[in-house]
Amino acid sequence: MPSPPPLLTFFHSALRSFTSTFQVLRSVPSVPIPPTLQTLYILDSSFNPPTRAHLRIASSALETSSASGPTRLLLLLAINNADKAPKPASFEHRLAMMTVFAEDLLTSLEDTKTQSLEGDIAIDIGVTTLPFYVDKATAIASSGVYNRPGSSSSIPVQQIHLAGFDSLPRIFNPKYYPPNHTLEPLKELFTHHRLRVMYRPDDDWGGKKEQDAYLQELRDGKRENEGGKREWADRIELVEGKAGGEEVVSSTKARRAASSGDMEALRKMCTEGVADWVSNEGLYKEGE
Repeated sequence: MPSPPPLLTFFHSALRSFTSTFQVLRSVPSVPIPPTLQTLYILDSSFNPPTRAHLRIASSALETSSASGPTRLLLLLAINNADKAPKPASFEHRLAMMTVFAEDLLTSLEDTKTQSLEGDIAIDIGVTTLPFYVDKATAIASSGVYNRPGSSSSIPVQQIHLAGFDSLPRIFNPKYYPPNHTLEPLKELFTHHRLRVMYRPDDDWGGKKEQDAYLQELRDGKRENEGGKREWADRIELVEGKAGGEEVVSSTKARRAASSGDMEALRKMCTEGVADWVSNEGLYKEGE
């Protein structure tokens, strides 16, 4: 695991010099983006802290990937989030934890390597100032970071955005798309890219049946009055999350465990490296 001072200093400096809408700050391992890249997986979260739920979402996608050629995952942190203030952990600490998480993820994938995982996997640590999926997707595509040589900007590398189900209602909430407050701005996202959404049964969104029904409403045209298109449902894949009876994992529960000094509970929520970082740096001691 990287030592705290150099990593925190690196990200402090990187954030001070960050002036665009999207940038990759670090890669694990530090290897160039291959010119043959066709598909980019993106896990966009507040990573406050990264948890085993993030691990499940990312590893599930990579282990079942049907993409040909090199595989790339982008861990993306919005430093101007529409709903969440930058607390209790600083952006530097979150980026450091994302780096540690990336190493833990690669170790986990190596331990459970399947036939579908062909070639090496690299993970990028990136930041954006944009709060919404559609704007992030456009910024990533137009940045040139992942463009294939000779490809036009109208044929970008396909992005597959990874998320828990709780993100889907936010993506399809018209309030986030002024001035007309319709779903029309999502056209660009679903023309070129996809969503891979993990079921997240809970009190807010119900069980698998209710979450399937939410997507079916889009497929049945019940969101057309808001600008939603039936065909967009074909660009969204709902996949299994935690098995029945497994403990619910969340960043909130991880922060509570850290606040109370319960390392056993923290390790259930976070990967080993992230849990050690949280403990060693004394993060979340002041609670929420």
